[in-house]
Amino acid sequence: MKILIINSGSSSIKYQLMVMPENEVICSGMIDRIGLETSNVTFKTKAASHEETLAIPNHKVGLQKVANMLLDAEKGVIKSTSEIAAVGHRVVHGGSDFSDTVKINDKVKEKIKQLFELAPLHNPANLEGINVAEEIFSSAEQIAVFDTAFHQTMPEVAYKYAIPNYLLTENKVRVYGFHGTSHKYVSEKAISYLKNNSKIITIHLGNGCSMAAIQDGKCIDTSMGFSPSNGLIMGTRAGDIDQSVVFYMIKNLGYTPDEVNAVLLKQSGMLGLTGYSDLRDIEAEAEKGNKDCKLALQMNAYRIRKTIGAYAAALNGLDAIVFTAGIGENSSFMRNLICTDMDYFGIEIDASKNQIRSKELREINSENSIVKVLVVPTDEEYEIANQVYHLLADKL
Repeated sequence: MKILIINSGSSSIKYQLMVMPENEVICSGMIDRIGLETSNVTFKTKAASHEETLAIPNHKVGLQKVANMLLDAEKGVIKSTSEIAAVGHRVVHGGSDFSDTVKINDKVKEKIKQLFELAPLHNPANLEGINVAEEIFSSAEQIAVFDTAFHQTMPEVAYKYAIPNYLLTENKVRVYGFHGTSHKYVSEKAISYLKNNSKIITIHLGNGCSMAAIQDGKCIDTSMGFSPSNGLIMGTRAGDIDQSVVFYMIKNLGYTPDEVNAVLLKQSGMLGLTGYSDLRDIEAEAEKGNKDCKLALQMNAYRIRKTIGAYAAALNGLDAIVFTAGIGENSSFMRNLICTDMDYFGIEIDASKNQIRSKELREINSENSIVKVLVVPTDEEYEIANQVYHLLADKL
């Protein structure tokens, strides 16, 4: 079964065509900087790779470009869009309505639209990707895989806020959690490696960052909440902040609610602290002696360490911590900074192992470390394809 995976972001489209259940990647690529004159387009197969820069004004044009590359007489990999049995869409916010992967219909699309306000950087682009894919890949099943679904196993004590009960019962205000496909994938890999249903903390570090406490393969707590904006310090998002700051900015500093939202989502985090949102730039500046960058990295690691402590308490023990995503997989500096002075928890990394770069699961803990420290490359596209395949296979 050929399954096209689409991860439609606010200004990008990541895609991957896979054959399932063989887990064979036929091609993959990305279109970024959508809406600009200089959009970057990549298309990679086993035989070759192609890159070009051109104007991609919107997601419809972007997905049409993807279809054209798939069908191209020379570098393409299919002869007709009818070869694609299903299109799997990553959808960031599913609210409390979706605890599993679902076939997309008008009702599902309306629910995704109703959640725009809770994930304004993500859900609108996700829905646009669905609408366009329905036109271009009209014979394929359209399937939604929700970032929030994995976290639906959290107990009420973890997902409920200490606010009036009607806000939960009538308005569904609660902790939802995000990056669920990533946390699910890497935790299952870790459990298989450890050979038991362990007490694990998964740490997804990219431009967006989140952590999850996982016991017996199920999420019992996570750092993102009602929206993908709280918890850890992120590329442009502030993470946890006293709500009084919001009202102070509005009442005393003259900000509008929309302006406060823009500051906290797009101008804060590492960008607000340093002027840079890319961790590679921040690390390079810190090495040059930039005090703001040094402090921002320390703040980032400090908040992660605090959350490790909180989740070790929630789990009543800890067998492993798992680093994943762009920063978690590639930044030996951040892994070291996070794991320094964690000996009380039995966490100690091996400096030489930490420097190894690999696309494979690996241990970076020292022999003396009580807790395993793992680096597990995430593969959200595979996880989406796997869930899509099993949904359709079960219905055959």
